Amino acid sequence: MKQCTLVKIGGQVIDNSDKLKTCLDAFSSIPGKKILIHGGGKSGSDMLKKLGIEVKYIDGRRITNKKTLEVVTQVYAGSVNKKIVAQLQARNISALGLSGCDLNIIQAEKRPSLPMDYGYAGDIKKVHTDKLEWLLSHQVCPVINPITHNGEGQLLNTNADTIAAEVAISLSSIFSINLHYCFEMPGVMMDINNPHSLLNQLTQNQYTEYQESGIIAAGMIPKLSNGFRAVSAGNTHVTIGSLNHFISGDPHTILRP
Repeated sequence: MKQCTLVKIGGQVIDNSDKLKTCLDAFSSIPGKKILIHGGGKSGSDMLKKLGIEVKYIDGRRITNKKTLEVVTQVYAGSVNKKIVAQLQARNISALGLSGCDLNIIQAEKRPSLPMDYGYAGDIKKVHTDKLEWLLSHQVCPVINPITHNGEGQLLNTNADTIAAEVAISLSSIFSINLHYCFEMPGVMMDINNPHSLLNQLTQNQYTEYQESGIIAAGMIPKLSNGFRAVSAGNTHVTIGSLNHFISGDPHTILRP
């Protein structure tokens, strides 16, 4: 079966020009078909603060009201996405920036307001795999941002970790998938201040135990929860950590069922 590599990058990588350069250099060196999925980074929150709009998160997920949605759409689907696409073009990668509404790639629905109201947050209903497969077959590298839509003209803000997992799951019937959640640390750490506490492997049971004990919390929860969902769907190899570690084979965290 053909292979496809999906890489998700987030805030600490996007916000640091040196880290982003290193990450995109590494991404560009990956052979074959590949997709880059990105979050918004700190730039979205910075713009909201400049405009006097309060920034709220619950378990690493942003609360998105109407004003927030307008701003993050401009930042995530605009400046952040195009900056990444331009830098990939400079590396001879035929990249195409996409939100969920472009080519109807990702359709979502507004998350129910109970038990917690996340505002205009989107839960994915369908990934149109045929469109992504067509792009990949024409040597196009999709660069997907977190803005989705509901099919009725309403834009939604969807967690990029969730998008990465859903795209991986949808493509796993066609490709053997390598999904890598890239961030600034080598992998999942028992103690972020102790470089020797890296977990080379993490199982679902261990994750549940560490989450309940508070060892794993906040922004790592969406990555790991979605990563384990992708692993459970089959035909998907999921890793977490530095992209250079992933490519070189240096220690990083592999998710196991």
